[in-house]
Amino acid sequence: MSPHAVEAALVLSLPGSEGLAARLAGELGSGRRLVETRHFPDGEWYVRIGGEVRDCPIVIAATLDRPDEKLLPLLLLAATARELGADEVGLVAPYLPYLRQDRRFRPGEALSAVHFARLLSDAVDWVVTVEPHLHRIHRLSDVYQVPACAVGVAARVAAWIKGDIERPFVVGPDEESRQWVEPVARAAGAPFTVVRKCRVGDFRVEITLPDLKEFHGRTPVVLDDIVSTGRTMEQIVRKLAHGGFPNPECVAVHGIFAGDAYARIRRAGAAAITTCNTIPHATNAIDVTALIAGAVRGMLERTAEAWEERAS
Repeated sequence: MSPHAVEAALVLSLPGSEGLAARLAGELGSGRRLVETRHFPDGEWYVRIGGEVRDCPIVIAATLDRPDEKLLPLLLLAATARELGADEVGLVAPYLPYLRQDRRFRPGEALSAVHFARLLSDAVDWVVTVEPHLHRIHRLSDVYQVPACAVGVAARVAAWIKGDIERPFVVGPDEESRQWVEPVARAAGAPFTVVRKCRVGDFRVEITLPDLKEFHGRTPVVLDDIVSTGRTMEQIVRKLAHGGFPNPECVAVHGIFAGDAYARIRRAGAAAITTCNTIPHATNAIDVTALIAGAVRGMLERTAEAWEERAS
């Protein structure tokens, strides 16, 4: 493997991910190329890479919340880098969308998790993401045809809870969250529980809290991987706040905060909301850049080793 494999990489950014690109380049010791994007008068995308990329590994930084407005420029950017002679094109998408629809719940529904993965697999050589929202898909390799690394941030979240919340107990939003909530709580040295959730529609959930007597005197920490509409977190916070507990702290990996989700959660009684910096938001307080950079470094070194093996 060339000792300069990682340093030779160039980081490109989609609009809105410039901060991520700068942090990644700093962690990797890599250069950057500016990307110019705009719309033509008819609404079509214009994409331009400002600088030479030939014979360089390319890392595209693009957190993909609100993905529909980002996918086409991403595909154009990846194709342009490849056409201009880039050695490889990788994607760093700390938030990876379209994993919710992983089976047909009604006849004729699109398996969007599969189809979106195929689009990205055709465009890039590898993918790095953070804590993807997997349910019936157990591994990203089940749907991605290129190497795909899911960075775990449970230890980083647990360290934040342990260092910032006095006498916490962790609350998971549903039974499916137990697999993630339990190790976070254990690492934070805190007890945990999960609630019972029934989703009635896209914007309505019904929450039932378990018996919480053993947790009185502790601060509830409502923990979720994604906050999108915020309906689940809002209902849990309201019930806890009305149940004699201190105002709950809310922690999530990915803070999408669709519509007025953030304001509703705060109005429900949340003391604060804290997220990882996978999606830019004022709540970002848990920095996971170094973990992402470590995964990217592994992908670049893996490719460099493969090139050396073919050349020898």
